[in-house]
Amino acid sequence: MKDAREVSTAPLVAVGLVGGFLTARETGIRPLGGVVLAAAGAYAARSWYVKKGWPVATGLGLAYLGGFGASHPLAKKIGAWPSVLTVSAVSAAAAYLASDAADAN
Repeated sequence: MKDAREVSTAPLVAVGLVGGFLTARETGIRPLGGVVLAAAGAYAARSWYVKKGWPVATGLGLAYLGGFGASHPLAKKIGAWPSVLTVSAVSAAAAYLASDAADAN
């Protein structure tokens, strides 16, 4: 497994949210999409904790789960794919700014 300090979490967050949605949609098995979502979130959370500690890891974890939760009512207003892409972009940007950007220097 890659060292937690070397993991870029922004792409991982986007893959978790988009991949979880796509998996659930294409297989018709919503819990399988949840497995993808949870696996990516857990891997990202490991890196957030090692890089920045519990407060940042907790905040980013809540943002990730909040994005997942917000995508459902947002989908009723703008459609499923636009909703998933929007919350994925916002969550990935938060991960980049709070965790990954400092490592890019």
